[in-house]
Amino acid sequence: MRPEKPQGEQGFTSLRRSAQQGFTLIELLVALMIFAMLAAAGVLLLGNSVSAQAQVKARLDDMAAIQRAAGALSADLGQAVPRISRTEAGTLAPAFWAHRDGEEQPVMQFVRGGWDNLGDLPRPSLQKVEYWVRQGRLERRGYAQIDGAAGDEPAALLDHVEEVTLRFRDGEGKWREDWTPGQPDLMPRAVEMVVKRTGEPPVTLRFLVAPGPKEAPLDDQEASNAAA
Repeated sequence: MRPEKPQGEQGFTSLRRSAQQGFTLIELLVALMIFAMLAAAGVLLLGNSVSAQAQVKARLDDMAAIQRAAGALSADLGQAVPRISRTEAGTLAPAFWAHRDGEEQPVMQFVRGGWDNLGDLPRPSLQKVEYWVRQGRLERRGYAQIDGAAGDEPAALLDHVEEVTLRFRDGEGKWREDWTPGQPDLMPRAVEMVVKRTGEPPVTLRFLVAPGPKEAPLDDQEASNAAA
Protein backbone atom coordinates (compact mmCIF):
# COMPACT_ATOMS: atom_id res chain seq x y z
CA MET A 1 0.00 0.00 0.00
CA ARG A 2 1.50 3.33 -1.20
CA PRO A 3 1.43 6.25 1.13
CA GLU A 4 -0.90 9.08 0.25
CA LYS A 5 0.64 12.33 -0.93
CA PRO A 6 0.01 15.46 0.99
CA GLN A 7 -2.91 17.61 -0.15
CA GLY A 8 -0.61 20.37 -1.33
CA GLU A 9 1.30 18.01 -3.58
CA GLN A 10 -1.95 16.73 -5.09
CA GLY A 11 -3.04 20.29 -6.03
CA PHE A 12 0.33 21.07 -7.54
CA THR A 13 0.23 17.94 -9.62
CA SER A 14 -3.29 18.78 -10.85
CA LEU A 15 -2.28 22.26 -11.96
CA ARG A 16 0.83 20.97 -13.68
CA ARG A 17 -1.18 18.34 -15.53
CA SER A 18 -3.71 21.03 -16.65
CA ALA A 19 -0.92 23.22 -17.96
CA GLN A 20 0.56 20.33 -19.88
CA GLN A 21 -2.80 19.44 -21.43
CA GLY A 22 -3.40 23.08 -22.73
CA PHE A 23 -6.65 25.09 -23.05
CA THR A 24 -9.99 23.50 -23.61
CA LEU A 25 -12.19 24.32 -26.62
CA ILE A 26 -14.54 26.40 -24.50
CA GLU A 27 -11.65 28.45 -23.16
CA LEU A 28 -10.41 29.08 -26.70
CA LEU A 29 -13.86 30.14 -27.86
CA VAL A 30 -14.22 32.53 -24.93
CA ALA A 31 -10.79 34.03 -25.65
CA LEU A 32 -11.62 34.45 -29.33
CA MET A 33 -14.94 36.06 -28.48
CA ILE A 34 -13.25 38.54 -26.15
CA PHE A 35 -10.64 39.34 -28.80
CA ALA A 36 -13.36 39.84 -31.42
CA MET A 37 -15.27 42.16 -29.11
CA LEU A 38 -12.15 44.22 -28.44
CA ALA A 39 -11.36 44.39 -32.16
CA ALA A 40 -14.93 45.45 -33.01
CA ALA A 41 -14.84 48.11 -30.31
CA GLY A 42 -11.55 49.41 -31.69
CA VAL A 43 -12.91 49.57 -35.24
CA LEU A 44 -16.07 51.32 -34.03
CA LEU A 45 -14.04 53.83 -32.03
CA LEU A 46 -11.78 54.51 -35.01
CA GLY A 47 -14.80 54.95 -37.31
CA ASN A 48 -16.45 57.37 -34.91
CA SER A 49 -13.22 59.32 -34.60
CA VAL A 50 -12.85 59.60 -38.39
CA SER A 51 -16.51 60.60 -38.77
CA ALA A 52 -16.22 63.23 -36.04
CA GLN A 53 -13.05 64.58 -37.64
CA ALA A 54 -14.79 64.83 -41.01
CA GLN A 55 -17.74 66.66 -39.45
CA VAL A 56 -15.44 69.10 -37.67
CA LYS A 57 -13.53 69.74 -40.90
CA ALA A 58 -16.77 70.33 -42.81
CA ARG A 59 -17.96 72.75 -40.12
CA LEU A 60 -14.65 74.62 -40.14
CA ASP A 61 -14.70 74.84 -43.94
CA ASP A 62 -18.27 76.14 -43.79
CA MET A 63 -17.35 78.79 -41.20
CA ALA A 64 -14.35 79.80 -43.30
CA ALA A 65 -16.58 80.22 -46.37
CA ILE A 66 -18.99 82.43 -44.41
CA GLN A 67 -16.09 84.52 -43.13
CA ARG A 68 -14.71 84.93 -46.66
CA ALA A 69 -18.11 86.01 -47.95
CA ALA A 70 -18.54 88.42 -45.05
CA GLY A 71 -15.06 89.79 -45.68
CA ALA A 72 -15.84 90.47 -49.35
CA LEU A 73 -19.13 92.17 -48.48
CA SER A 74 -17.55 94.23 -45.71
CA ALA A 75 -14.72 95.39 -47.98
CA ASP A 76 -17.11 96.33 -50.80
CA LEU A 77 -19.75 98.08 -48.71
CA GLY A 78 -17.17 99.76 -46.50
CA GLN A 79 -15.70 101.48 -49.58
CA ALA A 80 -18.93 102.14 -51.48
CA VAL A 81 -19.13 105.51 -53.22
CA PRO A 82 -22.21 107.48 -54.38
CA ARG A 83 -21.43 107.03 -58.08
CA ILE A 84 -24.30 106.79 -60.57
CA SER A 85 -23.40 104.32 -63.32
CA ARG A 86 -24.76 102.99 -66.59
CA THR A 87 -25.86 99.44 -67.29
CA GLU A 88 -24.77 97.33 -70.25
CA ALA A 89 -27.85 98.63 -72.08
CA GLY A 90 -26.76 102.22 -71.43
CA THR A 91 -29.50 103.12 -68.94
CA LEU A 92 -28.68 105.01 -65.76
CA ALA A 93 -28.45 103.02 -62.53
CA PRO A 94 -28.67 104.63 -59.07
CA ALA A 95 -25.66 104.69 -56.80
CA PHE A 96 -27.07 101.82 -54.71
CA TRP A 97 -29.55 99.43 -56.24
CA ALA A 98 -31.22 96.44 -54.55
CA HIS A 99 -33.67 93.80 -55.70
CA ARG A 100 -35.29 90.76 -54.09
CA ASP A 101 -35.00 88.41 -57.06
CA GLY A 102 -31.37 87.38 -57.33
CA GLU A 103 -31.89 84.97 -60.24
CA GLU A 104 -32.83 87.53 -62.89
CA GLN A 105 -31.35 90.64 -61.31
CA PRO A 106 -28.66 91.23 -58.69
CA VAL A 107 -29.75 91.56 -55.08
CA MET A 108 -27.29 94.47 -54.76
CA GLN A 109 -25.40 96.68 -57.15
CA PHE A 110 -23.15 99.62 -56.29
CA VAL A 111 -19.76 101.17 -57.01
CA ARG A 112 -16.85 100.85 -54.63
CA GLY A 113 -13.52 102.62 -54.40
CA GLY A 114 -10.06 101.47 -53.42
CA TRP A 115 -9.75 98.89 -56.19
CA ASP A 116 -6.10 97.87 -56.27
CA ASN A 117 -4.32 98.07 -59.62
CA LEU A 118 -1.15 96.10 -59.04
CA GLY A 119 -0.61 95.46 -62.75
CA ASP A 120 -0.96 99.17 -63.64
CA LEU A 121 -3.82 98.38 -66.01
CA PRO A 122 -5.69 101.13 -67.90
CA ARG A 123 -8.73 101.17 -65.63
CA PRO A 124 -10.10 103.38 -62.84
CA SER A 125 -9.70 102.74 -59.13
CA LEU A 126 -13.49 102.46 -58.89
CA GLN A 127 -15.25 99.17 -59.51
CA LYS A 128 -18.91 98.35 -60.00
CA VAL A 129 -19.87 95.19 -58.11
CA GLU A 130 -23.00 93.06 -58.04
CA TYR A 131 -24.20 90.31 -55.74
CA TRP A 132 -26.41 87.57 -57.15
CA VAL A 133 -28.22 84.50 -55.80
CA ARG A 134 -28.30 81.99 -58.64
CA GLN A 135 -28.54 78.20 -58.71
CA GLY A 136 -28.15 77.97 -54.96
CA ARG A 137 -25.03 80.13 -54.80
CA LEU A 138 -24.24 83.62 -53.54
CA GLU A 139 -22.07 85.15 -56.25
CA ARG A 140 -20.03 88.32 -56.59
CA ARG A 141 -19.57 89.89 -60.01
CA GLY A 142 -17.21 92.75 -60.77
CA TYR A 143 -16.89 95.10 -63.73
CA ALA A 144 -13.61 96.27 -65.21
CA GLN A 145 -15.34 99.45 -66.40
CA ILE A 146 -18.14 101.21 -64.58
CA ASP A 147 -20.31 102.47 -67.43
CA GLY A 148 -21.78 100.25 -70.12
CA ALA A 149 -19.24 97.43 -69.91
CA ALA A 150 -19.88 93.71 -69.60
CA GLY A 151 -19.18 92.12 -66.26
CA ASP A 152 -16.52 89.58 -65.40
CA GLU A 153 -17.23 85.95 -64.61
CA PRO A 154 -19.00 85.73 -61.23
CA ALA A 155 -17.17 84.27 -58.25
CA ALA A 156 -19.11 81.93 -55.96
CA LEU A 157 -18.95 82.94 -52.29
CA LEU A 158 -21.41 80.50 -50.68
CA ASP A 159 -23.08 77.27 -51.78
CA HIS A 160 -26.44 75.69 -50.88
CA VAL A 161 -28.09 79.12 -50.56
CA GLU A 162 -31.89 78.99 -50.55
CA GLU A 163 -32.71 82.64 -49.88
CA VAL A 164 -31.07 85.98 -49.13
CA THR A 165 -33.08 88.67 -47.34
CA LEU A 166 -31.86 92.26 -47.12
CA ARG A 167 -32.69 95.23 -44.92
CA PHE A 168 -31.28 98.74 -45.19
CA ARG A 169 -30.71 101.36 -42.52
CA ASP A 170 -31.50 104.87 -43.75
CA GLY A 171 -30.15 108.21 -42.62
CA GLU A 172 -32.74 108.45 -39.85
CA GLY A 173 -31.66 105.16 -38.32
CA LYS A 174 -34.72 103.20 -39.48
CA TRP A 175 -34.51 99.75 -41.04
CA ARG A 176 -36.26 99.38 -44.39
CA GLU A 177 -37.19 96.26 -46.33
CA ASP A 178 -36.30 97.86 -49.67
CA TRP A 179 -34.13 100.70 -50.91
CA THR A 180 -35.91 103.17 -53.20
CA PRO A 181 -34.66 106.64 -52.21
CA GLY A 182 -35.85 109.84 -53.81
CA GLN A 183 -32.30 110.80 -54.78
CA PRO A 184 -30.36 108.45 -57.07
CA ASP A 185 -27.08 109.09 -55.24
CA LEU A 186 -28.33 108.26 -51.74
CA MET A 187 -26.68 105.34 -49.96
CA PRO A 188 -27.90 103.32 -46.97
CA ARG A 189 -26.00 103.68 -43.73
CA ALA A 190 -25.89 99.93 -43.13
CA VAL A 191 -27.00 96.69 -44.76
CA GLU A 192 -28.33 93.58 -43.04
CA MET A 193 -28.16 90.29 -44.92
CA VAL A 194 -29.86 87.10 -43.71
CA VAL A 195 -28.63 84.02 -45.57
CA LYS A 196 -30.70 80.83 -45.44
CA ARG A 197 -28.83 77.69 -46.48
CA THR A 198 -29.94 74.10 -46.87
CA GLY A 199 -29.81 72.23 -43.58
CA GLU A 200 -28.25 75.17 -41.72
CA PRO A 201 -29.68 77.82 -39.40
CA PRO A 202 -30.01 81.32 -40.90
CA VAL A 203 -26.90 83.49 -40.71
CA THR A 204 -27.38 87.22 -40.08
CA LEU A 205 -24.63 89.55 -41.29
CA ARG A 206 -24.54 93.32 -40.84
CA PHE A 207 -22.25 95.74 -42.62
CA LEU A 208 -21.58 99.45 -42.38
CA VAL A 209 -21.69 101.40 -45.62
CA ALA A 210 -19.23 104.18 -46.33
CA PRO A 211 -20.71 107.62 -45.62
CA GLY A 212 -22.48 109.14 -48.60
CA PRO A 213 -24.43 112.32 -49.32
CA LYS A 214 -27.32 113.27 -47.11
CA GLU A 215 -30.83 113.59 -48.42
CA ALA A 216 -31.37 117.12 -49.69
CA PRO A 217 -34.08 119.02 -47.79
CA LEU A 218 -37.15 120.15 -49.68
CA ASP A 219 -37.45 123.88 -50.28
CA ASP A 220 -40.63 125.71 -49.47
CA GLN A 221 -42.20 125.13 -52.87
CA GLU A 222 -41.37 121.44 -52.92
CA ALA A 223 -42.62 121.12 -49.37
CA SER A 224 -45.94 122.75 -50.27
CA ASN A 225 -46.27 120.54 -53.34
CA ALA A 226 -45.54 117.48 -51.24
CA ALA A 227 -48.11 118.56 -48.66
CA ALA A 228 -50.68 119.09 -51.41
